[in-house]
Amino acid sequence: MVMVNRYSIWRYVFLIGVMLFGILYALPNLYPEDPAIQISALSREVDVTKETEVQVKQALTEANINFKSASLSADDLTILFYDTDSQLQARDVIQAVLEEGYSAALTLAPATPAWMARIGAAPMKQGLDLRGGVHFLLEVDLDGVVARRIESIMRDISQNLREARIRYTQISSTDDHAIIIRFTDTVATKNAYVAIERNFIDLTVTWSDSANENTLRVRLLPSELRNIQQNTLDQTVSILRNRVNELGVAEAVVLQQGNNRVSVDLPGIQDAVRAKQILGGTATLEFRLVDIDGDAAAAQTSTVPMGSRVYTYQGQPVLLKNQVILSGDSIIGAVSSYDQQTASPAVSIQLGGGGESLFTRETRTNIGKPMAIVFVETKGSSELVDGEITYSSETSERVISVATIQSALGTNFQITGLTDQQEARDLALLLRAGALPAAIYPVEERTVGPTLGQENIQRGLISLEVGMAMVLLFMVLYYRVFGLIADIALCLNLIFLAAILSIIDATLTLPGIAGIVLTVGMAVDANVLIYERIREELRNGASPQAAIYTGYERAFGTIIDANVTTLIVALILFALGSGPVKGFAVTLSIGLLTSMFTAVAYTRGIVNLMYGRRSVKKLSIGI
Repeated sequence: MVMVNRYSIWRYVFLIGVMLFGILYALPNLYPEDPAIQISALSREVDVTKETEVQVKQALTEANINFKSASLSADDLTILFYDTDSQLQARDVIQAVLEEGYSAALTLAPATPAWMARIGAAPMKQGLDLRGGVHFLLEVDLDGVVARRIESIMRDISQNLREARIRYTQISSTDDHAIIIRFTDTVATKNAYVAIERNFIDLTVTWSDSANENTLRVRLLPSELRNIQQNTLDQTVSILRNRVNELGVAEAVVLQQGNNRVSVDLPGIQDAVRAKQILGGTATLEFRLVDIDGDAAAAQTSTVPMGSRVYTYQGQPVLLKNQVILSGDSIIGAVSSYDQQTASPAVSIQLGGGGESLFTRETRTNIGKPMAIVFVETKGSSELVDGEITYSSETSERVISVATIQSALGTNFQITGLTDQQEARDLALLLRAGALPAAIYPVEERTVGPTLGQENIQRGLISLEVGMAMVLLFMVLYYRVFGLIADIALCLNLIFLAAILSIIDATLTLPGIAGIVLTVGMAVDANVLIYERIREELRNGASPQAAIYTGYERAFGTIIDANVTTLIVALILFALGSGPVKGFAVTLSIGLLTSMFTAVAYTRGIVNLMYGRRSVKKLSIGI
């Protein structure tokens, strides 16, 4: 049995290589983070260049703000500072000196050496509960989206039946998103049934002929309904991420949660009101021609001309045509600026999303006539009524500009008539990010201060240090030299866990720290099983070499069974849990895998190195 407890040289080379790799990628987590400002471009019209770096450095020097360094990359410029006070002062200075179109995001930059960054070695990100910031849980109004789709389908069905000369007496929708169509006779009902089934493949049609009432009930296919809802959620998540980027928040997290909710974490942001206004605002523009043939003042008190609507602009009534010649969907770029003639706030618009030909044709046809721009904004709100949360949305429309068309407008033009520069910036931000496909309502809002976040980190680290110290001490006292070997494996387990979390770009949260603490307690289970098996073999009279071999070989199956069952539970938690539960499940799952690897491979390697090449009469395993 002497030759059995040996590893080949290549196996030791592999274990040492893996250990060095783990240490290398876990090492960045030991470096402190520096307060930093990340400057990036918000549109394709501006770039972060060397001139930008020189301009920012000069402004900071003139303001007597000390900074560590400035590094320019292909996408952004990062300025490192010595403390958070300098960081906050610098942000105001940078925002004042840079022209519109740049984002200055507060962040924490790792102080890892450049050579580590070049090989992708970076520290773990910290979650909201550790760094501080704002958390929102938003509910998406999916019913409203489905209701609008049903209204559109109703119009299409009506048009289709009219073209087929099929007469119906009534068409309406129900609260459960069904369309009811009533006819006068069976022939019309049958013809409509065939026409709808042939022309609308995403609908199901049922024919009711009870009580001599010919009625068709039309519904969306369940698969189509699910597609509408999921597409709405995906689009909402995408647009919210764009808006978060526009806010200048580094390392923000926007995730779908459940079937109709979106979770938004904004680390480092403390202004919850401002963040909620930007995230929840659903804004778009509508370009309409002014109805110069009608009397706006008379329409305000009497009958409004057909095809027009009365608005108010600068305290005076204005009559606009209902036809929208250009909508916000066509806008692909928007940057706040100033009107060169009046020096008033303005927004420069770039088109490219479709509909430009109609806009150009209408403006060419109506040169010399006035055109209005209507700002349409939808805001969602929630309130507690009789113990239940009720949601509502409010849409407001206001004319922000009325100007005479001087020439045919193409893909680039300017919006003027805004109140102030802040309104111009907010309008440009919302137009760049895109309009939300559905109203969203705040369900939960939580602000975590940076002081509380630092306190969470300290408590988490203390719990980890105390738990690990107790486990290390117990193993040494109970299993002597073998316990020391298990302690070495436990330290390697933490190194590998930190390295993997850093490599996969995981976000460490307080529940994640709890998962690591639990992993520390469970990591020695495998060694306990192995060591107790070795002690049992020694008590039964086996030689030390035979006891080592049998202990590792026969305990391996039990170790796999015990860890796999726990791993299954962790995977279920990850699949079904929310954000904090997922963080716990991630660290627990990775910790289980690394602990099995270190407890078996590395302890066996050390034991073989110590005892496998010589005759042993006694093992230091607590007997």
